[in-house]
Order: sequence, then C-alpha cells, then structure tokens
Amino acid sequence: METRCGRTINVTRFAPHGLPAPMGRVVLDTSCAPHDEGELWASLTAEEARRLAGPLLCQAAAVDPRAAALPGEVEAVPVAGDAFEIRTRGHVLMADQPQSARGTDTAPTPVELFVAPVALSVPAEFRKADDRPARVAALALTVRAPSLPSERLAALRAVVSHCTVTNVSCGEDETISAPGPGPAGR
Repeated sequence: METRCGRTINVTRFAPHGLPAPMGRVVLDTSCAPHDEGELWASLTAEEARRLAGPLLCQAAAVDPRAAALPGEVEAVPVAGDAFEIRTRGHVLMADQPQSARGTDTAPTPVELFVAPVALSVPAEFRKADDRPARVAALALTVRAPSLPSERLAALRAVVSHCTVTNVSCGEDETISAPGPGPAGR
C-alpha cells in the first residue's frame, strides 16, 4: 500500500521451514528514504490504518500457532478497557464501546456486531431497550425488490424468513416491498 506521505508498506509473513510453528512472524516491509536519517517511521491517515489492518490480520491468522477453532466456537479476549478481540476459526474481529460509554471507540460495539450480519444482506436498523436487561429491543429490516414481479413476492418472503440471524432476533420486524409506492407486506 502507498501512503499519502509517500511511504510504501507491504505486509507479508515469515514462516521458516523446519522451525516450530510459533516462529512464524508477520512482516511489515517498508524502505528507508534519504530523509529518514536512520529512523524508520510511517504516518497513516485513519483510512490508511484501516486498510493496513486487514492484511495484518490476515497474515496474523496465517502464522498463529493456535489450532483453528471449530465452526460455532467463538472466544472473546480482553485487549484493554472495554476493547476485546473476538476470535473464531483463525479470524479476529474487534469490539469496543464508544467514548461516551467509557470505551475508546476503536471498533464497533458488540450490539453493532450483532446487527452487522443482517446488514450484509439487507439494510438494517436497531434500537436498544430502555429498560433492563440490556438488549436489542427491535431490529428492523427492509428488503426492496423494485423489479420483482408481484407473483414472486411470496418466494422472496420465504427466502427472507430463512435467514439464520434474523430468525433468532427480529421476528416480524421486516418489511418487504415490491413494485409500487409502499410496503407490500409485513
């Protein structure tokens, strides 16, 4: 990746053959420029840091000596304060709380991560409950299919009703709309 300050950063891994698995390392490769005066540094924008995080996490998973978890196994590991690494099958996600909740706002909240899989398929909005216990009170999904013939609407509803995540959480709060001005059904 090329940074705005002109630095090229490559992310690779070093896993020597014949050595134990824990010897694998993630490598950040960048070259020194004449103005570095013997010091190696990189200055990143927030967007560049996010772009760099993806390759770093991929290479970290590749050299991680721990056995990959089985599907369905998820581990939350404290990082600092309310920030956690969420590990599953060699993948790592981060969760944190916003600064208004005494977090550092370095990652989505656990509730935002809970809603995220739904948003991969359709736009989703959530509302947290005002009372205790803390929970997601409502999860609203909107499926728009403007070019769907009305005779296919029942088939679309059947597909939406089979989503693993939404079947756990949202019940009747989805809206499916077909051609026309408003929602076709609830």
